[in-house]
Amino acid sequence: MTFAGAPSDEPLEDLLRRLAPQVLGALMRRYGRFDGCEDAVQEALLAAAAQWPAEGVPDNPYGWLATVATRRFTDRVRSDAARRRREDADLLATPPALLVAAAADQRPSGGHDDSLTLLFLCCHPALSPPTQVALTLRAVGGLGTAEIARAFFVPEPTMAQRISRAKQTIRKAGARFELPPPAERPERLRAVLHVLYLMFNEGYTVSAGPDLQRHDLTADALRLTRLLRRLLPDDGEVAGLLALMLLTEARRDARTRPDGSLVPLAEQDRGRWDRGLITEGVALITATLSRTRELGPYQIQAAIAAVHDEAERVEDTDWPQVLALYELLERVAPNPMTTLGRAVAVAMVHGPRHGLDLVAGLEADDRVARHHRLHAVRAHLLETAGRRQEALDAYRTAARYATSVPEKRYLDARAGRLASAGPGG
Repeated sequence: MTFAGAPSDEPLEDLLRRLAPQVLGALMRRYGRFDGCEDAVQEALLAAAAQWPAEGVPDNPYGWLATVATRRFTDRVRSDAARRRREDADLLATPPALLVAAAADQRPSGGHDDSLTLLFLCCHPALSPPTQVALTLRAVGGLGTAEIARAFFVPEPTMAQRISRAKQTIRKAGARFELPPPAERPERLRAVLHVLYLMFNEGYTVSAGPDLQRHDLTADALRLTRLLRRLLPDDGEVAGLLALMLLTEARRDARTRPDGSLVPLAEQDRGRWDRGLITEGVALITATLSRTRELGPYQIQAAIAAVHDEAERVEDTDWPQVLALYELLERVAPNPMTTLGRAVAVAMVHGPRHGLDLVAGLEADDRVARHHRLHAVRAHLLETAGRRQEALDAYRTAARYATSVPEKRYLDARAGRLASAGPGG
């Protein structure tokens, strides 16, 4: 839905999410109080969502939000000051009209962009990765608490408490609204990339619930990663992550049938893949690989995605190249899911028995022993090897561990087809 007065008829939700970090950055640079500023911006966003559909989007939506957020912030400070019987002379002596004008005038410009600072702040090392994701969605992504709670499948009050504790943790850690020192930036940037990666993955394959995908989460992750790419154009891993998202998102529409059921990669109608995203992603990762001396995991994963996306038919996939890339990825960033991907590639190049040997080595790994994907891959390789009863048992185990309804239904259907075919079918 669009609203009259919105720039270029931009949907209201997109407009608010785009402006949220700008307004928060303006308040943060003036007042430096993350918890109070973030609460004030959220209240302004809620007010806009309630008023603008009926009254129309104002000519200067940024100024409107900055005005309301500044007033809410100063009201909160005055209330706190009265309750504590003290006054913050520097802040409260300033007329509200001047505070509003100052906040509205402080737009990101030139080489200074508040969104990058906000990303680093939300990914503070004192926070756990899930909390970093939640806080990033709220402060930089502009999502409300209820939306974030739905993404994490927790009650809204639980998420509200989690976000409140996160802001308190950042305050107690003494974090300032500024980029971390140069010595800390590489580690903090890794945290930012990991948060964006987790956000995209959760949207692309929802971990639990009735839907396979959350397009709002993937769109937010892509938007923020594009922003990060503009801010850090020479960073290979930022480019790699953006390319990986583009090449993965390109398959989105082909991943589900009209009833929402899952379509695996090998069965997808590649005519439904977004060729524009594929072209952009391939060009980006090709240029990045040509100038990067030391490859990181996101660049390698993007290269794997590019090999899949460039194959016009599943049988045209260059599996030896995929296998070589997985072997490189396992050396750069070893983890069970990478080994699982390598097992599939090994099976495609050398036969299912060799892939099953790799999968067997993961069954004692507590990190994935009860993960449905381990058992789903094992089931697929057993089926390919003609070991139907074992494959049937593995599909049933995978379905039992799956928390996503579409994935569970797909695995149950695979098991059902094997069961109906009989031992010699």
